[in-house]
Amino acid sequence: MNRAELAHFLRRRRETLQPGDVGLAAGPRRRTQGLRREEVAALSGMSTDYYSRLEQQRGPRPSEPMLAAIARGLRLNLDERDHLFHLAGHGAPSRALRSDHVHPALLRVLDRLDDTPAQVVSELGETLVQNRLAVALLGNQTEYSGPSRYAAYRWFTDPAERRVYPEGDRERQGRIMVAMSRAVLARHRDDSRVADLVRLLRTQSPEFAELWERHEVVVRTSDHKTIVHPELGDIELDCQILVNENRFQALLIFTAVPGSEGYQKLELLSVIGSQRLDSSPSS
Repeated sequence: MNRAELAHFLRRRRETLQPGDVGLAAGPRRRTQGLRREEVAALSGMSTDYYSRLEQQRGPRPSEPMLAAIARGLRLNLDERDHLFHLAGHGAPSRALRSDHVHPALLRVLDRLDDTPAQVVSELGETLVQNRLAVALLGNQTEYSGPSRYAAYRWFTDPAERRVYPEGDRERQGRIMVAMSRAVLARHRDDSRVADLVRLLRTQSPEFAELWERHEVVVRTSDHKTIVHPELGDIELDCQILVNENRFQALLIFTAVPGSEGYQKLELLSVIGSQRLDSSPSS
C-alpha cells in the first residue's frame, strides 16, 4: 500500500469534483476546492472519519469493497479505479463484460435526478446504485449478496419479491424476466455468471424452467407498469431505460404523467421518503 500516493490521488480527485457534478448544491459560503471530505464519504457510504484517515495517510489498508465504494463516490473511470486499487495494494478487479463499476456517464445523469425514482442496473438484473426515491419506491435493492443479487433469482425463489407488482401483472413480469435472461445468455455465452444463473433457476424453480422452454426473447427499452407501494398503494408509472454504449448497464427512470394520480403519489413519496406513513414518533 502506497499511503502517500493513495492520499494524494484521493485528494486530487476530490478537488476536481464540483458539487453540481454529483447532484449537490454548492451553498453560499463554500470555500472548499471541489467536494468536502464528508461529502465524498457520504457518496461512498462510509464515515467521514474513515475517509479522512485515508487522505491523511492513516488507518488500515482499505478492503476491496471499500475501494469500489470510493471509486463510485469519486466518479472514477475504469482506469482511475484500477489505479486506486493498485495504490492500495490490491489487484485491479477483472474488467468483465458486465463490470459492477457503475459507468460514470450513467452516474452523472443519476446525480441530477433528485425528483423522480431512478437506479442503475446491470444487464443481469443487479441493482448497482439507487437514488433516494428509488429506495422509497422499491426498497433497498443493493444490499443483497450471492444469487439474490439478481432480480430474476429473487423473483422465482422469494414470493415476497412479487408484492411490488399487482397480482394480475405478475405473470407478465415473470415472462419478461425469463425472456430477458435468454437474450443476455445468447449474447454472452462465454460469461459463466449468466449460464450459472440460468442453470440455478432451472433447477430451483419449475416455473422458470417452464417459461424457459417457451424460448421467448425480449430486450426492453421502456415499460409501462404499476408499482404497489406498501403505504401509497398502486402507482402507475412509465419506466424509461437509458443504456450505456455497450448495453452492459442501464439507468431506469420512473416517471408519471403530470397531473395524474401516479404523479401526485410520486410527489408525496418525495416528501415521506422511505419512512412509513403510519409510523409514530419515537418517545
